Amino acid sequence: MATTKPLLAALMAAGLLVACSSTDENAAATGAGGAAGLGGAGGLGSGTVRPGSQEDLVANVGDRVFFDTDRSSIRADQRTVLERQARWLGQYPQVQVMVEGHADERGTREYNLALGQRRANAARDVLVASGASGARVQTISYGKDRPDALGSSEEAWAQNRRAVTVVR
Repeated sequence: MATTKPLLAALMAAGLLVACSSTDENAAATGAGGAAGLGGAGGLGSGTVRPGSQEDLVANVGDRVFFDTDRSSIRADQRTVLERQARWLGQYPQVQVMVEGHADERGTREYNLALGQRRANAARDVLVASGASGARVQTISYGKDRPDALGSSEEAWAQNRRAVTVVR
């Protein structure tokens, strides 16, 4: 019994280290864009994600960009995600995408639909300017109707002010 305590303690410590480490999935979900390059960890080389799929986009590039309150201009810190998406689209010429524009819960439904459309169009414009074929990129606005984060706090609102690229 005395030898199992050190082993148990070592296993618990290893478990804590794994649980505390950051992942590419967390980075993609927060707009950091996943792995730095195409084919990063957990992506193309691992066999767990089908190349050219939504999962591939999320894991290796990042699928969303975020906006400031009542703004539809692409922030400098978000532009690189769209540039990586354009390069990714260049690798998969058969893939078509829909850019979904979203807004937080504040404001009227009509205002947020228009704002979401401007955000989707702004993201599409950067994709096309970065080399993606405009014929392969459609846009739609959901306004405030499809929140990603529930709640009436700045943290929730910041997650909902977004444009998401979705493989069709």
